[in-house]
Amino acid sequence: MLVYLILFIMGVTVLFQSKGSLHMLQQNLYNENNRYLKWVWKNSKIFINVEILVISLIIYILYINDNFTNIVYVLIALIYLLEIIVIRKRLASSQEKKPLVITSRVKRLIFTTTVLYLIPVLVILFNNYNNELVFKMLLVLSVMIYFNYFVVYISNIINKPYEKGVYYKFLYQAKKKLRSMPNLKVVGITGSYGKTSSKNILADILNYKYNTLPTPKNFNTPNGLMITINNHMDKFNEIFIAEMGAYKKGEIKELCDFVHPKYGILTKIGTAHLESFGSEKNIQEGKFELIESLPEDGIGVLNGDDPKQVKYKLKNNVRVLWIGIDNEDVDVRACNIKCSHKGTSFECIFKGDKKKYKFETKLLGKHNVYNILAGIALGREFGITPDELISAVKGVRPVEHRLEIKPLNGFYMIDDAYNSNPDGARGAVEVLGMMPGVKVVVTPGMIELGKKEDEYNKIFGTQIAKVADYVVLIGENHTKPIYKGLISEGFDKDKIIVYNDVRDAYNFINTLLGKKDVYALFENDLPDTYSEN
Repeated sequence: MLVYLILFIMGVTVLFQSKGSLHMLQQNLYNENNRYLKWVWKNSKIFINVEILVISLIIYILYINDNFTNIVYVLIALIYLLEIIVIRKRLASSQEKKPLVITSRVKRLIFTTTVLYLIPVLVILFNNYNNELVFKMLLVLSVMIYFNYFVVYISNIINKPYEKGVYYKFLYQAKKKLRSMPNLKVVGITGSYGKTSSKNILADILNYKYNTLPTPKNFNTPNGLMITINNHMDKFNEIFIAEMGAYKKGEIKELCDFVHPKYGILTKIGTAHLESFGSEKNIQEGKFELIESLPEDGIGVLNGDDPKQVKYKLKNNVRVLWIGIDNEDVDVRACNIKCSHKGTSFECIFKGDKKKYKFETKLLGKHNVYNILAGIALGREFGITPDELISAVKGVRPVEHRLEIKPLNGFYMIDDAYNSNPDGARGAVEVLGMMPGVKVVVTPGMIELGKKEDEYNKIFGTQIAKVADYVVLIGENHTKPIYKGLISEGFDKDKIIVYNDVRDAYNFINTLLGKKDVYALFENDLPDTYSEN
């Protein structure tokens, strides 16, 4: 009976562990570019747990002394019960930015993982009279539980041929649908920062006159585009806006070969995903794959204030529309920009038109003007008049989690959780500086910036110091460069608070509520795949 009890407890342990492993596998794009294995290597501390005691106890019974079998059974049961309690407590306290989505693929992974674990279980159930064999299989099972992350990885390898078949089936369906809509205009949007904001802004502008379908949320991978086309596109759509993300060279080209955009917007080229791209040159060339994939009668929208775009030599003859603020020699330019906590206004100048057009938007910050300019530039190409564009821009909705200001329990939250990079972080701090009250920054800092990560976070700290009244750092280790940057600017140490849980920041902000309004910028929300060592 003890064996059955242990198998049940082991099964519950596997259930909890596999949920976490599958979540990380999904977050790491099912190990695309070995992202999952790199995550496991980076977070090797996950293997420091009490499960190693179970393996030691079973080895003791098998090869050293088998006189304490029943006692060992009880100890194994207690150890796994303790592990279940620890895992449950960790899951209850964790804050999942993107929870595990139970897709068909995940269901197939659950099935394969279950089969792998059932093999030693079935051997035990059919040979429970053979004490030595039972313990050998318990050893196999306990090792599999200990290395659960790799068992799930093996399941992913086993399922790979089938998943490829599923992928090509849905890819064929998506391409077939696109071929059936020859009049559909396809716009691609990429860049290191601002892709999702630019996409949503463009969609709001073009929807003023056209039936426009943008990829939802941050669906910017081949699977994301396939889901959008197969599940959301219909015969009434006139324009399809495809956000395109990448972690290495060649991935944008792959997306372009799939949807064949005629129009392309390049937002800003920076250092996002520097670690996976390998160099800033690779990032630059990777992003320009969109513009260089456009047909000769296509149009590319580039940023004339971005040196990496201005200096790049295009390998095709596509027509280019330049936008800018500082650079006066562009096709669409913004000037007289005025920002406040209520929104942004600016005047727009079109090349060859002496008139200045006054635009207003609810969006916050100068850096959002670039995204609006790109939408205006392409909107004109689609025949939307300046007066119509003015109305369309006025109706552009704030993008969720990207400098979204909202009242929250007595203070104003500036939610920039999904938009942290060196340029975006600087722009967010500038926006906070416009607010008429007590200013607080809550941040865990920036990641995926390669060797320059500490340098950029320190600079971020110096920028915060010039604006904020209080700073709440989330995660002591990772935020040390920000702390150094703050101190280097003479920021008061007593006004720097460090927590390991962002929820504690809300309690602190509540202590500041009083006569003045409190504006709290929540800058970046580290992904579920990140944890401090």
